[in-house]
Amino acid sequence: MKKSTVGLLLVMLLFASCEIRYSFSGGQFSGARTFSVSYLKPQTALASPTYSQRLTENFKDVMLSQSPLSLSETNGDLQFEGSVTNYVVAPMAIQSNETASLTRLSITVKIKYTNTLEPDLNFEKSFTKFADFSATESLFAVQEDLWKQINDQLAQEIYNASVGNW
Repeated sequence: MKKSTVGLLLVMLLFASCEIRYSFSGGQFSGARTFSVSYLKPQTALASPTYSQRLTENFKDVMLSQSPLSLSETNGDLQFEGSVTNYVVAPMAIQSNETASLTRLSITVKIKYTNTLEPDLNFEKSFTKFADFSATESLFAVQEDLWKQINDQLAQEIYNASVGNW
């Protein structure tokens, strides 16, 4: 009886020292506690400061909602900076009478990601997303919805590339 009790205690101690962590975000945070996001500057004529500000705020929201990190105004453990480098509106689908039936808004941002704790994870790369709308509609009439769609996709892709472990 004593041997089985001692054996059971040893097994319990062994499992008590093990730690299992579950993460639904799948994040790779490298021990970081904070992140900072510099304003993503518009570097193309068509990208407005309003658009750039919305993209910056959208990305901050994704980081706050999908990671355990806290926002720091400057010098976070993980730092994001960049610019909107391309903002293009172009016809996409041509109808039989050679007029466009769809128009596409494409936006490209260049992001510099700095991980101050693990510099091997740093990168600088571009991300492009787009949304289509009917050619019969004015860009100004639909741009808020397009911005939301594109910003959600861009923010998620930047998150995945930096800390999402994808």
